[in-house]
Amino acid sequence: MTMFSDKGDERKKFIKMKAQSYAFTIVIGTLLLHVVETIYIIVQGNTSYNNGNGISPLVSLTLAIITYLVTLLIYRKKYGD
Repeated sequence: MTMFSDKGDERKKFIKMKAQSYAFTIVIGTLLLHVVETIYIIVQGNTSYNNGNGISPLVSLTLAIITYLVTLLIYRKKYGD
C-alpha cells in the first residue's frame, strides 16, 4: 500500500523551503558584507578598528530567526489557502 501525500503537505513543504532559502540568502549576504567591511578597514589601515570582536552570534541568530519568520508569514499568505 502506497501512501500519497495530500496537496496541503506539498504546499507546506514548498512554503517552508522558500522561507528557508530566503533566510539563508540573507544570512550569507550579511556575512559576506561583514567580510568585505573587515577587508576594507584593514586595507585602509584603520588601527582603531577592534577586529577581535567579530560578529555577535546572538545578533546573527536573531537576524536569521526574524527573517525566517517574516518570510514564512509572507509566503503562507501568498501561497497558502
